[in-house]
Amino acid sequence: MYSCKSVVNKMNKLGKKGIPFLFVFDFLCKAPLIFKLDELNTDELLFSINGITNIKQTPESKKHLSFDVIPYEKTKYAEAFDLVQEHIKHGDSFLLNLTFPSKIESNFSLKDIFFASKAKYKLWLKDKFVVFSPEIFVQTKDNIISSFPMKGTIDASVPNAKELLLSSKKELAEHFTIVDLIRNDLSMVAKNVKVKSFRNIENIVTNKGEILQMSSKISGELPARFNEKIGDIISKMLPAGSISGAPKKKTLEIIDKAEKYNRGYYTGIFGIFDGKNIDSGVMIRFVEQQGKKLIYKSGGGITAKSNAEGEYDELVKKVYVPI
Repeated sequence: MYSCKSVVNKMNKLGKKGIPFLFVFDFLCKAPLIFKLDELNTDELLFSINGITNIKQTPESKKHLSFDVIPYEKTKYAEAFDLVQEHIKHGDSFLLNLTFPSKIESNFSLKDIFFASKAKYKLWLKDKFVVFSPEIFVQTKDNIISSFPMKGTIDASVPNAKELLLSSKKELAEHFTIVDLIRNDLSMVAKNVKVKSFRNIENIVTNKGEILQMSSKISGELPARFNEKIGDIISKMLPAGSISGAPKKKTLEIIDKAEKYNRGYYTGIFGIFDGKNIDSGVMIRFVEQQGKKLIYKSGGGITAKSNAEGEYDELVKKVYVPI
């Protein structure tokens, strides 16, 4: 088992030599992982990142997905929501990403879900978890680093869904806050940080239908030879702002009080360094294996304008597989 510091140091060393690697950070950086790409064992770990993958062959399957959800208890969610709102009223947090585990029953294994799902960022760790995330953490191109925080979701079948999402005061406040937070995070590692595009709408197909999600693009300039400090750069921005909140330090304390469960690798980040650049995703849309049970962890951003009913519904709607 690696420590957070040892993984960061190894990332710096491999980055300096231009050696490609895959990295995985859990939410609180208690059990991070790092692998040279040429040493990955495909019996233990599979990944697909924007077309770069270690999949040798996709197995054919005629199985149809069976996917039943036993949502997290609504009354317990409401208790946690009320606690979060108390802290927001006292100014301890402006945005907090509240998450909980729901039980699921499926005829698909974690590996089946990995192969069947469609997403920019996919990772399967044997007997541990599978993630199929639409959300970019950071990407680099030459010396430009960019982040694309996602905040704001709506059922695409709702009449005028796009207009409703863009006009929602609650979603706008949430998105403004997360964009500001990510801009501050990038400013710790880059110069001339700017919002390049604001509130883009993306369509995502799921086993329950289509949803719309809102994202923005924020970019900055990294120093020359940034690859020599790539571990330091990534670790300074953790955990990801979109799945923690603002201000980050105090919000993490409130999350610990409100959730009372171990997120583990859920809402961590993972990615690859190809020898020159980083491409990484936030580990949302996440199924974890606990013994013989499957657990789906999901959540959403809470602001002063949130209501418990709507946020609980969002948590449940996010329990899906993009098939």
